[in-house]
Amino acid sequence: MVGGYDFRTSQFNRVLQARRLPGSAMKPLIYASALDKGYTPATVILDTPLIYKERLESGEIKEWKPKNYSKRFYGPVPLRTALAKSYNVITIKILEDIGVRYAANYARKLGIESDLAEDLTLGLGSSALTPMELARSYSVLANGGVRVAPTYINKVLDRDGKVIESNDPADFPAGPMSGQKLIGQSRNRVISPETAYLTTNLLESVVQNGTGWRARSLKRPTAGKTGTTNDLKDAWFIGYVNQLLAVSWVGYDLERPLGKQETGSKAAAPAWVAFMLAATKDMPVEHFPVPDSILFRPIDPLTGLLAPEDSQDIVIEAFAPNTAPVRYALDEKTPEAKDFFRLDMDEL
Repeated sequence: MVGGYDFRTSQFNRVLQARRLPGSAMKPLIYASALDKGYTPATVILDTPLIYKERLESGEIKEWKPKNYSKRFYGPVPLRTALAKSYNVITIKILEDIGVRYAANYARKLGIESDLAEDLTLGLGSSALTPMELARSYSVLANGGVRVAPTYINKVLDRDGKVIESNDPADFPAGPMSGQKLIGQSRNRVISPETAYLTTNLLESVVQNGTGWRARSLKRPTAGKTGTTNDLKDAWFIGYVNQLLAVSWVGYDLERPLGKQETGSKAAAPAWVAFMLAATKDMPVEHFPVPDSILFRPIDPLTGLLAPEDSQDIVIEAFAPNTAPVRYALDEKTPEAKDFFRLDMDEL
């Protein structure tokens, strides 16, 4: 744990005491909650313009038009791609569908204790959190759905090397990660192994095909997510391999912009990568364990349905039990782009 430059200069521990906006680092918690509501990595969502209107006490109408970082819209997008590319609008649509209160309670179950926004901005990281809260919540995903109370001291030795106090890692309980070691005195299953694995699998795509690309330099299976606030005052990267999770945050105590394009990928990920390269140097390369109940099916990425055998565009997608599609893409008519925009505007 590194909470600052020098404890003698300042005892303020940013890991435990600094509450900062997580930006898109909040999205995996929203996506995990959506998976438990019936969404799948193949669920296709329309990335189209949204307008929310609110009448203020003064009578003035306030408008909110959430946008993606690129200020573009991408039409039909699979859930996997939406998280990998960190699309804001799709996250808002998901949150609106599953409910803000449900998502907030889900985040608390994972380990978030700070107050959370009670509106759709929750999905974009508008609630200030500590790095430890984010580490704790992501660790549930890394631990196969089990929440572990963190232990800050592994062992205390005297001058002769005698153990005075020990918090040795305990065996992980039976399940998809049986046999692995965890440090912590309290372990409780809070989400299913399937949801934890699917979210981890989505976060692998963030590294392989999305904003977390810098973490590929570890050359081992890695899951992670970037986070950047709108005003570039906070940059995050939270990621893990099968044996270790770490959080990197970059920002000023007296909040001010970090600089042009100082995003989570550019400002925070390099520090995370440097630490993890050193920390995992002697660790074996391991894949994330796949629960036996997970199914893999060939999917048409445009529709999220099963891909016909002669299809030229197929992705192999992971599904929890009873969530894989049973219809083939040929059974569905693919709308044109104009249909997506017309549908969305009609819903406003």
